Amino acid sequence: MLFSHPRTKLALIISIALLMLPALLAVAQKHHRPTASKTAEKNSASSKQERDPVIAQVIKDVSPQSARRTDEKLVSFVTRHTLSVNNPGAADSPQGIVAARNWIKSEFERISSECNGCLEVKTDTFIEQPKGPRDRINKPTEIQNVYAILKGTDPEQAKRIYLVTGHYDTRNTDIFNSTDPAPGANDDGSGTTVSIECARVLSKHKFPATIIFLTVAGEEQGLNGSTHFAKMAKEQGWQLEGVLNNDIVGGNTTPGDTLQNKNWVRVFSEGIPATATDSDLRRIRAVGGENDSPSRQLARFIHSVGEIYDFGQFTPKLIFRRDRYLRGGDHISFNEQGFPAVRFTEYREDYNHQHQTLRTENGIEYGDLLKFVDFDYVANVARLNAATLAALASSPAPPTDVHLLTKQLENDSKIEWKAAPGATAYEVLWRKTTDADFSDENMSRTTETKIDLPDSKDNVIFGVRSVDAKGHKSVIVMPEPER
Repeated sequence: MLFSHPRTKLALIISIALLMLPALLAVAQKHHRPTASKTAEKNSASSKQERDPVIAQVIKDVSPQSARRTDEKLVSFVTRHTLSVNNPGAADSPQGIVAARNWIKSEFERISSECNGCLEVKTDTFIEQPKGPRDRINKPTEIQNVYAILKGTDPEQAKRIYLVTGHYDTRNTDIFNSTDPAPGANDDGSGTTVSIECARVLSKHKFPATIIFLTVAGEEQGLNGSTHFAKMAKEQGWQLEGVLNNDIVGGNTTPGDTLQNKNWVRVFSEGIPATATDSDLRRIRAVGGENDSPSRQLARFIHSVGEIYDFGQFTPKLIFRRDRYLRGGDHISFNEQGFPAVRFTEYREDYNHQHQTLRTENGIEYGDLLKFVDFDYVANVARLNAATLAALASSPAPPTDVHLLTKQLENDSKIEWKAAPGATAYEVLWRKTTDADFSDENMSRTTETKIDLPDSKDNVIFGVRSVDAKGHKSVIVMPEPER
């Protein structure tokens, strides 16, 4: 008989055991870690979100040439200063903010005519009063926001609203100078262009939820237009679930600047919600939720869109703060009313091309001119915005009343939520407390509205999102502790 020697037999047994060890460990691990529930699937390949062909087409339809034409038209009004509405003859002048807003309205109407009236074009007009001697509104001033609504096709889902905006007003060095040139090609002709370009490409399609394409005035004077609009949305009870503010997204191109990065657009998002109460703050501190506000989840959704769809090397760079130092933007107006809102801004700004009177000094050219705008970059920002809006408006409603049960000391984590319209399943994700984002590698899917996971809530942060039959996924919702 072969291997009859005792030592030879022992060597054979050891060899076989070593070969079987990985499989035995895998089986042991599988039985050691219970499944989340009978309907849950862990780390399933089916959890990977497939590209929606409609969204892929939307991305393809965005045009750098169209973006250039829009921005060139905006610059042609010479100045779009908010106070230029008070200039003599402003109502009939081909220059100034009145001419600019009239053109924006006509452009939305032109886009609507190409989709058989699919857009409802509206204006939000009001008189801004001076608030004090240092106010940037020095006399009663008419301000007009211009917007177009692409109504959702699902009666229930249409109540959910997603909004993209940019401000069309401009300024030069003197904040009260309403007559001299203030072209504002980048700040914020580029952001206004993104909003209009999104309207152009998204109006060719239909979505369950509603999308609003907004352009506001008064930003340079103190966020006046967006403040009024956000308050109106709050007072009228709009279910505004996400605001994308684009401000200075022209990919500034200054000769000799080697530090600009055309592959990144920054996405700023607030951590602690502006409307947080004392009770909210206590809860946030207790659970370590400083990095999980609704605005931050919106930013993460944008990042996920960037990963799913092909934007080449272009990608959103998440900046976990409300805005840049010494600056602010229209997303803050929506944050102040409790709406999730983020800001898109180019990676590296050139302050010689913002808020500057046109001139050349010491060999430096000042002014916000078209020649410093990269329209391939603007188109990339528009693609990311349009894809995000389409993904949000196609998704099922996020789960509501999401709670992490903390009634007793235990290592399991029990999470419950209410069913969401349009959802056929739910995904529960978790990340380490030191991680910036969630990953599909740590995820359980279930068709139920509750789950029991073996992962300790003390060691990770959980989030829950809805999934529909086509694989569209909602924004992640953070569970609140329930005792």
